[in-house]
Amino acid sequence: QVRLVESGGGLVKAGDSLRLSCADSGRSFSGYSMGWFRQASGQGREFVATINWNSGITQYTDSVLGRFTISRDFAENTLYLQMNSLKPDDTAVYYCAVSGYKTPMISVSPTDYAYWGRGTQVTVSS
Repeated sequence: QVRLVESGGGLVKAGDSLRLSCADSGRSFSGYSMGWFRQASGQGREFVATINWNSGITQYTDSVLGRFTISRDFAENTLYLQMNSLKPDDTAVYYCAVSGYKTPMISVSPTDYAYWGRGTQVTVSS
């Protein structure tokens, strides 16, 4: 059973950094596509970043390019999102997701992800 758990969110000031983590103690991410999405209050779920676990290929939404970095730790079986130079517009609940099948691809579409964590709140004050 897939059980994704995000951590690392919090309340920070504009310009600060946070690192989000996503882990599943019961399942290896090897071979899967992983993603980070976010949802601000009253808005839809937005793609943030994606990585293919095996190849390391990544893609980001334009608004976080140069500020956010998605990465993975093979030994810890953990997905990360390093967020630097945070802005108030980054305030949202952040979710990690994993594809439902092994794939060499990456995807920006939430419909390509079968499993989701419960999310972690990131709040950036001005």
